[in-house]
Amino acid sequence: MQSTASASTVDWATKGLWLPDEVAGVEDLVGASLFAGPFTWPVMVASRSAIDANVATMAAYCDRHDVDFAPHGKTSMAPTLFAAQLDAGAWGITVATANQALAARRFGVPRVVLANELLDPRVVRWAAGEADSGWELLFYVDSLAGVEVLRAGLSGLTAGVDGRSASSRAEGARLRVLVEVGYPGGRTGCRTVDEAVRVARAAAAVPGVELAGVAAFEGMLPDQEAVTDLLTTVVAAATAITGTGVADGAAYPWIVSAGGSAFFDTVVAVLGPAARANGWRVLLRSGAVISHDDGRYATSTPFNRVPEDGSLTAALQVWAQVLSTPEPGLAILGAGKRDVPYDLGLPVPVQARGIDGVTRPLAGASVTALNDQHAYLHGADVEPGELVRLGISHPCTAFDKWRVIPVVDDDYRIVDLLHTYF
Repeated sequence: MQSTASASTVDWATKGLWLPDEVAGVEDLVGASLFAGPFTWPVMVASRSAIDANVATMAAYCDRHDVDFAPHGKTSMAPTLFAAQLDAGAWGITVATANQALAARRFGVPRVVLANELLDPRVVRWAAGEADSGWELLFYVDSLAGVEVLRAGLSGLTAGVDGRSASSRAEGARLRVLVEVGYPGGRTGCRTVDEAVRVARAAAAVPGVELAGVAAFEGMLPDQEAVTDLLTTVVAAATAITGTGVADGAAYPWIVSAGGSAFFDTVVAVLGPAARANGWRVLLRSGAVISHDDGRYATSTPFNRVPEDGSLTAALQVWAQVLSTPEPGLAILGAGKRDVPYDLGLPVPVQARGIDGVTRPLAGASVTALNDQHAYLHGADVEPGELVRLGISHPCTAFDKWRVIPVVDDDYRIVDLLHTYF
C-alpha cells in the first residue's frame, strides 16, 4: 500500500510524525507543540531563528568582503532553504551531481554551479537546451577526456559557432565551464598549472563552450597552510589561462572559486586580492553554514578564528527517547545511524527533557557509540521515557536521513515543514 500523502502533505509514512490515520498539511501542523503534537521519537527539527540568523550572517559576510556566494545545496536539498539563501542575495546554488542540478532547476533556481566534472553527454545536451531558455549552469572540467564529452554532448547543437573568434564564440556560448585545480592525493582537478592551461585551451575550442574561471575544493586539507598552497595554485592557473587569451570576450567576469565551510576566510584572504587586481570575482560555495552543527563545524568554522566577522548557530536537533538505563552511567537512546550522522563525529548530548517537561543541561555527557537505531549515552542522569536533545556533527549527512523536517520556533512550536529531495 502506498502513502496517500502528496509532496506538500505528511501521513503515516513520514518519519518522526505519528499520523496512523490522517493526512496532514503544513497548515494542520503549524502551531502544534513538538512535545504535545503528532510527533514520535526520534525526530529531527530545525530551529527557525538559527537558520534565519545563519543566512543573514553569511549574506553580511559576503557583502562585507565583496565576494559572491553559491551555497552548496547538497547539504540540505531543501528548496525552502535554497529560496531563503537566494532571497538573501546568494549568487546561485551549488550542487554535486546531475540529479541535484535537475532538482535545482525544477525548484526554480536560476543559476546553478555543478561543482563536479560532468561526463554524461546526455546531461550536457540537456543543460545546453535549458541554457537556451536563460538558465545558467556552470560545471567543472579537468581532463581532455572531459572536454571530448562536452564536444559530443554539444555536437550538432552549435554548428553555427564553428570558426568564429573567441569573442564570437562567447556570444554563442551555451555552457560555461570552470577548470578545476586539485592537489596530489586529493579528489578531482588538474594537478599542475600547465595541465590546467591545456584543458582550458581544449575546452575553449569546443563550439558552444565559454570558459568561466578556475575552481578548487580545499575542505579536505588539514590546515590553513595547505589551503593557502592550493589557492595560490588556483591564482596561478587563473592568471596563466587568462594570459593565453582563450577567455577573452567572456560575457561575465572571470570566476575564482573555492570555499567549503571550514576555510572560507582563507579563501577570501588569498583569492580576494588577486580578484580585485584582475577584475575577477571570488565565489564561495560553503554549504554547512545554513544549519551549522554542534560538532565538526562548531570547532572548525572560520568564525572561531575571526569572531568579529560573525557567528553561526547550530540549527538541527534530534530528539530521542531514553529507552533503557541498564547499567549505572549508561543510557540507551532510541536514535542511531539511520537518524543522525556519524561520519565526522558522533552526536552531542545537549539537554534532557523530563517527563514533567522541565529541561536540564547534560554537561559532561557523551554518546560513545551508535547502532542502527540505538545510541549509547554515558555520564547522563536520565530515566526511561525522558527525551534527550542531540546536536549533530556534519549536517551534510543529517538532512539526507529525513525527508520531512519540522521547523520550530524558540518555544518548540511548528512554524513550517522542510521537504528534502535526495
